[in-house]
Amino acid sequence: MSTFLDVLEDVTKRGTKIPFNQYLPNGKYPIIDQGQNKVAGYTDQEEGLFTEIPAIIFGDHTRIIKYVDEPCFLGADGVKLLKAKSECSNHKYLYYVLLNAKIPDTGYNRHFKWLKEIDIPIYDEKTQSNIVNELDKITYLINKRKIQLEKLDELVKARFVELFGDPVGNTKNLPKKTLPELGELGRGVSKHRPRNAPELLGGKYPLIQTGEVANAELYITSYENTYSEIGFKQSKMWDAGTLCITIAANIAKTAILTFDACFPDSVVGFNANEQTNNIFIHYWFSFFQAILEAQAPESAQKNINLKVLSELEVIVPPIEEQMKFVSFVKQTDKSKVEIQKSLEKLKLLKKALLQKYFG
Repeated sequence: MSTFLDVLEDVTKRGTKIPFNQYLPNGKYPIIDQGQNKVAGYTDQEEGLFTEIPAIIFGDHTRIIKYVDEPCFLGADGVKLLKAKSECSNHKYLYYVLLNAKIPDTGYNRHFKWLKEIDIPIYDEKTQSNIVNELDKITYLINKRKIQLEKLDELVKARFVELFGDPVGNTKNLPKKTLPELGELGRGVSKHRPRNAPELLGGKYPLIQTGEVANAELYITSYENTYSEIGFKQSKMWDAGTLCITIAANIAKTAILTFDACFPDSVVGFNANEQTNNIFIHYWFSFFQAILEAQAPESAQKNINLKVLSELEVIVPPIEEQMKFVSFVKQTDKSKVEIQKSLEKLKLLKKALLQKYFG
């Protein structure tokens, strides 16, 4: 066994960093930063191109790990390069070791002392290569499933535009109404913050918060926390089928409850009347989410209020046309559920293989 530091030549911020406002949507060279996406943007700049590949990139704040095997530039913030010694030529193997490691969720990351605590199993070169090939195959299938899900999402939005035109510009000149005219709109209730009152938690009443709405897609199917009887008395239960709309931190993200649940005042609930449908409203919001987020005032965190939502004007196609779209979404969602199941199985398999090889 060796530690990770034993095999590293360097831990550095080496390389020319491109400011975020200079990222291009297309260009000659990718820009790698510490965000979720492997490629954050592009540049046509030549000077400072990082070519000492392959290498591993680590995010100071996000702790996201990326394997780089093409010339690139580093993003503007919080990115470090982990470069192995020449005798440890299989960077992809080291990348998978690091993916399996327990990295502390603290500023301690920046000093990389935790690398001394990560043991690397010593396999011969052929075995390392075989491990990498096996994990690469699983990773390829995982990425393929993710792309399939993205394509289905694009298909649904394309169908929306086909039926109703561009909702932002209302290109089909459809009538418009506000959300209060189209159904019941109300803010969640939480007289006390659970983080300040632990006695509110731990009961039988599901509690949904902004992160769970933002991370869901069409439906919210699970929850992390529950209210106790005390928590429930200072809140309100919303019925399954309610459209949840975030108004703080994550702005105008929407998803539909599949179970009765409470939520705090950072989430708004909407239930459509006979003029529209919650699924239709969910996808209408998907076209406006980025716009609303950009316009939201920012203090400690971005937020909008119930008044802003109440004044939004929603296109109102004939209900028959809306229900055609809803039927299409439901059929598409069946395909997404099957792909998602396959994706989860592949993720579990990858996790099991990482544990098998690296402990």
